[in-house]
Amino acid sequence: TKIKDYNYELPQEKIAKYPQEKRDESKLLIYKNGKISDDKFYNLDIYLQSGSLMIFNNTKVIKARIFFYKSTGAEIEILLLEPADGKTYEEALVSSGKSKWNCIIGNASKWKHGSLKKILKKNNDAITLEVQYALSEEQLKKTRDYFTLEFTWDGDISFSEILDLTADVPLPPYLHRKADKNDIERYQTVYADINGSVAAPTSGLHFTNDVLNKLKERNIISENITLHIGAGTFKPVKSKTIEEHTMHSEKIFFTKSFLDNLLTHLGNSPVISVGTTSMRAVESLYWLAADLKNGKIESLKPEFMISQWEPYRQKISDKISAADSIKILLDDMEKENLDMISGQTQIIIMPGYKIRYFDALITNFHLPESTLLLLIAAFIGDKWREVYDYALMNDFRFLSYGDSSILFK
Repeated sequence: TKIKDYNYELPQEKIAKYPQEKRDESKLLIYKNGKISDDKFYNLDIYLQSGSLMIFNNTKVIKARIFFYKSTGAEIEILLLEPADGKTYEEALVSSGKSKWNCIIGNASKWKHGSLKKILKKNNDAITLEVQYALSEEQLKKTRDYFTLEFTWDGDISFSEILDLTADVPLPPYLHRKADKNDIERYQTVYADINGSVAAPTSGLHFTNDVLNKLKERNIISENITLHIGAGTFKPVKSKTIEEHTMHSEKIFFTKSFLDNLLTHLGNSPVISVGTTSMRAVESLYWLAADLKNGKIESLKPEFMISQWEPYRQKISDKISAADSIKILLDDMEKENLDMISGQTQIIIMPGYKIRYFDALITNFHLPESTLLLLIAAFIGDKWREVYDYALMNDFRFLSYGDSSILFK
């Protein structure tokens, strides 16, 4: 599959540099039964069937961008990706004194060795924050995608408090601006709950408590999953074919009550994904069930991993219905006495992939030649071009702070 087939012209002025003044006043494109129309996001509920299940990603964006300055004046930008040493986000954020993270470094060529320091102020106390490479030069050469860094600081405060004092909201690189005070609130969904993302699930940025209440009144059932979004979500496809692209992997969590609720709705009422991250996370469950069924894994404990090309290799898959796949997982959770399962997903959803669980998708407008656009093309087929042409012709705003759409399968 050639990536250039998923290109379109996106003028700079169509990219929203700042959010709308009110979240729910974003424009909403509706694609249903081959027809396209538009409205405002605050009317989302009128396009949904009563009794539908809506799945949200409740991940919370952490302040993950830290700037250090060398004595030469050179700016070194550090973007936290995930805790190192196998720690969870929660463990890493409450640690005091030191914390190791896998990071991307901007301007890395200007910082070869030694440590960087900065003085932070908390009340009247001065706190020294220092960062250095945690691996030897030999080990560093082997990791191409990120660097492992160790942060150390004095004072009896947690790493989470350190980030509050010095870090910025990690806005997407294509906004070409530093975060301001407004971004602290606006680059976060109103229902964000569990710390761990370095990018927002942007489809959720349009929701307000008013919109959520209207959905409740219409008897739309809300469920949460957690997928912590990594910086890989912005990674462009640089290879000529999609098959040569290496997809990033992301951490996902599901509760037993979520799976029970999903099973109740499958085949009985529409299931709606709020965002591409919710869709990727939930679709991963199908392949997890197939792995259990065909004996590739023995149990859902301790952690699972769904690899990039798994959906395209499996022969057994079509013999399992969507509902049966969830039953397989619930049976194993029952057997192992698990209330929650977690793991990593690396799956890529691209044209040719058959969506198992969803009837509709709420999503923003994505970059040309991106894996997110491939997912849209997998969901609505070649009609993605008509949808994007309509959005471009009708003054829709694009990307993270842009407008929204609801696409029906």
